Amino acid sequence: MKFAGGRPGLKLDERVVALTALAVPIETALYELLGVSPTATEDEIKKAYRKKAREHHPNPDDPEAGQRFQEMAAAYEILSSVETREAYDRYGMDGMSGGGAGGGFGPGMDPADIFAELFGQTNFGFDFGGPGSRGPRRTKGQDSNIPYEVTLEDLYNGKTVKMNMEKEIVCGACKGSGAKGSAKPKQCVKCEGKGWTMVTTAMGGSRLGTHRAMCTECEGRGEKLREKDRCKKCKGNKTVKEKTRQEIYIERGMADRQRIVLAGAGDEEPGIPPGDVIFTLKTKPHESFERSGADLLTTVHITLSEALLGFSRILLTHLDGRGVHVTSPKGKIIKPGDSIILRGEGMPHYKTPDHKGNLYVMLEIDMPEESWLKTIDPQALEAILPPKKAEMEPKPAVVDEVPFEASDIVDVRETPFPAGSNFFDHPSGFQFGEGDEGDWEDDEDDEDGEPECRPQ
Repeated sequence: MKFAGGRPGLKLDERVVALTALAVPIETALYELLGVSPTATEDEIKKAYRKKAREHHPNPDDPEAGQRFQEMAAAYEILSSVETREAYDRYGMDGMSGGGAGGGFGPGMDPADIFAELFGQTNFGFDFGGPGSRGPRRTKGQDSNIPYEVTLEDLYNGKTVKMNMEKEIVCGACKGSGAKGSAKPKQCVKCEGKGWTMVTTAMGGSRLGTHRAMCTECEGRGEKLREKDRCKKCKGNKTVKEKTRQEIYIERGMADRQRIVLAGAGDEEPGIPPGDVIFTLKTKPHESFERSGADLLTTVHITLSEALLGFSRILLTHLDGRGVHVTSPKGKIIKPGDSIILRGEGMPHYKTPDHKGNLYVMLEIDMPEESWLKTIDPQALEAILPPKKAEMEPKPAVVDEVPFEASDIVDVRETPFPAGSNFFDHPSGFQFGEGDEGDWEDDEDDEDGEPECRPQ
């Protein structure tokens, strides 16, 4: 029997073993990255990628999420194509760069260049390995992300902050080579200059997978300096720590989670520009004000007398320390739940701080204490107050006398009720920026919409 494509000199059973060996990928790192078997179907690879993409979608709160997402996308791009998957299975990442027969991408191309051509980026975090390759090439150093807490006053008034920081700079003694004098690094013995070694891992059951891992001896460089040849100042690390003093300016009207970028102020590495230092603003909750974009919300307490007869006084102290004096219209009775709007007293607009949003003031009426009743004539008070409500007419057929007992609405809220979502809504149904405010503002300003206020 003749076996098509068989190598001469091999028996039939030996040829079958040889073909089986060819079907097993020499690397499985991309499969492991997506969490699938090397024998996975196209649908299984697609489902695994979608699941991983949801898990590792770029998140501003997790600087590493973006890189993980890119790695997943790069692995999927290779394994979802029949041609690139076959090349990867047969030759590993060398098959992506023409290192193996049939690579298809041209000899001598760096894997990082191929990823840049396929995906438009180079920093995927893969250790491509191979002669002359030390992993993905970066166009600049790593950025430093620093959260910085600010108050609402800082964002209203602006603030300059000076702080001491520590950063890595290229060693001046060896100019970033890490070597003493004219000493040169030697090829790493463990990885033979490749910067990586093959590692075998269990994939479940009796299956084993192999993938490339960064050489721990030379940290992926492929070469290593002898101890006696290392620079005395940086100990061969190529960089040293330096204390610096940075200054950031928090501009008026900046928002929560807004970033302040100091370009090129990050850690230095030999051969590439330094990264940036990025401060992300985190606004502390304020005890009196809430912010919604350029609008502010606050609550002011007034007395029953002010609610009935009006007021003219400093109603509140603003974020810049100013007292805000307000006079209510004559003849207007303020009801529980009323709110007013003070135009142009909100937050400054970012980059145009002379323009401000609005300040919404919710008026809460404080009722007098019981002790006050002892100081006045109840009959005289009753004579000047609006009359009490008349008895219900017609009366129900059965009337029970029920004792009066004070309670707290919080106790009621903690009890489950089969009621609608608006069961405990305020009777007036007011919202931030809504209500009858015709006596407090000009008619031409009525087009302003209702802001949505959330605690910052």
